[in-house]
Amino acid sequence: QVQLVESGGGLVQPGGSLRLSCAASGSIFSLNAMGWYRQAPGKQRELVAAISSGSGANYADFVKGRFTISRDNAKNTGYLQMNSLKPEDTAVYYCNAHLSRTAWELSRDYWGQGTQVTVSS
Repeated sequence: QVQLVESGGGLVQPGGSLRLSCAASGSIFSLNAMGWYRQAPGKQRELVAAISSGSGANYADFVKGRFTISRDNAKNTGYLQMNSLKPEDTAVYYCNAHLSRTAWELSRDYWGQGTQVTVSS
């Protein structure tokens, strides 16, 4: 069984910062790409940032220059550093990991339970 556990969400004022963490645990053979998505009320889930196993990263235009995605492969953990937060960043943030549990299993997507980020004065 594989679990993704997010942490680090909360309430922050506009212009503030938060750091989200996503720890993958359980039977993991190969942890490939990791990503962060978000979903605001009444909106579809959207990609925020993604990082490959080699730490190549890509970002949605609306977070470029403000958010940084990173990972610690030794800990099977991904991070999202969010700076200069805006009210429109308010959403539930979900961690995604593309991984395989064994050498003979194809990689597939796993999701965390989500963590709320609220940006408000």
